[in-house]
This record gives sequence, C-alpha cells and structure tokens, in this order.
Amino acid sequence: MKRMSIGLQMYTLRDATAQDFEGTLRQVAALGYEGVEFAGYGDIPAERMRDLLQELGLKAIGSHIGLHLLENNLDNEIAYLKTIGAKYAICPWLPVEARDTEAWRTHLVNFEKYGARFAEEGIVFCYHNHDFEFEVEIDGQIVFDALYERITPEKLQVEMDIGWVQYSGVDPLAYIRKYAGRLPLLHLKDYRGGEKGKQIDTVELGRGDLPLNAIIETASEASVEWLIVEQDTCANPPLESVATSMEWVKANYLNKF
Repeated sequence: MKRMSIGLQMYTLRDATAQDFEGTLRQVAALGYEGVEFAGYGDIPAERMRDLLQELGLKAIGSHIGLHLLENNLDNEIAYLKTIGAKYAICPWLPVEARDTEAWRTHLVNFEKYGARFAEEGIVFCYHNHDFEFEVEIDGQIVFDALYERITPEKLQVEMDIGWVQYSGVDPLAYIRKYAGRLPLLHLKDYRGGEKGKQIDTVELGRGDLPLNAIIETASEASVEWLIVEQDTCANPPLESVATSMEWVKANYLNKF
C-alpha cells in the first residue's frame, strides 16, 4: 500500500481558529498532522501564514474557496495560494438556490473557466461533494458524474468526501475506484446512523459505520495523495475530536509504514 499524507480540514476547528488561529495551527502540528486544508485564513497575511506553516512543518494542501470568492476574488485567492505554497483550490459547497439543473449548467461553464485560470498558475482546481450532487441530473446523468465527464481532468479534479458519498447510498469503494487517477484528495470522516434525509451524526474516526480500513486501502490503490480528516460537527471539544481521529490514523494506518 502506498503511503498517503495525512491532513486536516481546518473547518473542523472553526470555533478554535476564530479565537486563536495561529495557536490552533500549533496544536494541529503537535498532534502529528502533516498538512492542513484551509477554509478561510483568519485575516492572517499570506506571508505570515507561509512562515508559520514552515515553522510548524505543516504543508499547505490547499483551500476551500466559496463560490462567491471564485466569482469575485479569483486573482487574490490565487495569489494567497501561491504565496503559501498550496497546490489545490477547491470549491466546497453550493448554496441551495444554486443547485437545480439550470444552475448546474452554468456551474459547468464557470468551473471550466476557473480550472483553466488556476491551471495557468500551477494550481489544481477540485470540487468537493456533499449529497446533493447525487440528487440532481443533467440530461439523465447525476451531476456528480456529469461534472467530471464534461470538464477535462486538466481543469477539474475530484476531492471526494467519502462520508457524503456513503450517505447518498453509493458504494464508497466503487466510487473511489471509478475516479482513480483523478482523485488526489479524499475527505476521511466517520458517522453513525445517517439514514437518507436525516442529519448525519459525525463522529471521530473508528467510532462510526464507514468501512475506513477498506476505504484507505482502496484510496491508496487509486493514487490518492492526501487523506484529509474532517468532522463537520463534534459532540466533544473539536481539538479533542481531531486528536482522537489522529490516534486512530496512527494505530490503523501510519503504523504500517
């Protein structure tokens, strides 16, 4: 099995970063995470963020960039990513009013444009799924698949949130295999219950229902570069939760190398 790097989606720690962004990053590094994926920068200038990450030995994987920022602030987002040495820019979410079939037709055009612009700067553009991409169709094809069939890999790669894939009733292992070679980033999460139409009870890794060991092995075979831990909501203090998840990763994955 090829070793993949272990990152953390900082959205999980949004309450902590709102109070002390730099201090929270220091705690993430101390837990053993190798990289971070941002969802905002806490108003920290790019040069300061770059220096802090270098000091802590953390890699900047990339950043979740909201649709409004892609539309209105693209050049500044590119400049920040380049300064901190991040490779990936990810569209993480679409508002409810922008998810119908006609809206998706527009997104396909715009995502291709954004992907081309990022590629010019040496940055890889990705899309991060939830469940709604499996609920809408374009010309008889679910949006998740249409997205990657109609936009070339050079302009759009996959960041697969494996928890939402399983929640959508799709075989997570089959979908990882389906997008092998186009799937550099995989959000690793766990949940309990999660009947369709009900709120997911997200939990620390190893405490839920997902077949995590099989997911990790399949991800390695699919040439995933980063396993990115994310917990949308935490019943326990979030820093405690990401520490618990990292201990699971060390015991069930990193100890094999």
